[in-house]
Amino acid sequence: MSFSRPSLAMTTPDIESSTGLTVLYDGDCPLCRREVGVYRGLRPLRPLHWVDVSDRQRALPVAGERADYLARFHVRRDDGEVLSGARAFIALWAALPGWRWLARAGALPGVASVLEVAYRGFLRVRPSMQRVARALDTPGVPDELIGELRSDHAGETGAVWIYRGILAVSRDPVVREFAQRHRVTEQQHLDRISALLPPLRRSLLLPGWRVAGFMTGALPALFGARAVFGTIGAVETFVDRHYQQQIDRLPDDGSHPALRALLVECQADECAHRDEALGHGDLPDGWLMRGWCGLVGSGSAFAVTIARRL
Repeated sequence: MSFSRPSLAMTTPDIESSTGLTVLYDGDCPLCRREVGVYRGLRPLRPLHWVDVSDRQRALPVAGERADYLARFHVRRDDGEVLSGARAFIALWAALPGWRWLARAGALPGVASVLEVAYRGFLRVRPSMQRVARALDTPGVPDELIGELRSDHAGETGAVWIYRGILAVSRDPVVREFAQRHRVTEQQHLDRISALLPPLRRSLLLPGWRVAGFMTGALPALFGARAVFGTIGAVETFVDRHYQQQIDRLPDDGSHPALRALLVECQADECAHRDEALGHGDLPDGWLMRGWCGLVGSGSAFAVTIARRL
């Protein structure tokens, strides 16, 4: 047996007959979503019902159009009256601990009118603020992992350019086939992480990571296939640990499944790159190569530390 989402006609009576305060907010607006998230984290003093009016499947009060509810903040009282703007905020604040003082202030003569003027002023600049907020919004990523994902984006950018550097220098057909194939995988990683991390959240030093990646690929390519495969093995050994640290930091409550799946998949691909590179026998084992691989590993760790912040 399957259950489908109820129609608007079926859900309309739920709002019209609900007791308590029904909060009608625009869940598609990052500003509204964050503010409502703060309110919903509190224990209300009276029943509150939350309705995302951007969801076309959700019912709305009989009075009013969806465009009206999207344009302004509204609440519906249990007596059926729908309030908007400053009056709606005052009604909501009265039901929230720690915010009741604002409701009391709003009940003073003339204060609600002043708040309404301020709210209308906010609505004028709201579209511009929404654009900025959306450029910073990362709903699929926990706040504590934003820096880590920024470092992943920088790292995958560097990885793409490592293979570009190899291909710019090496003429070995085995090396070139290896680099071309794995560059495609790294570009896929970069595209998927870019979809989660808006531009304003990415590293400010991306041009530098591109140059560093290119040089990390081009320099060993000057010395032949063994140096290339040793370098990739060193890079991917570090990347494996880096992804595992992020996976371990994700909550165990099953939240963020898409992010966990992405990190696990990227880690598996990087391990496959490492194992394939190290699987090429007769890798160089002299002091120069050991020093270079150590430098690559420590440089990767330093780059991650910087990219987390910038």
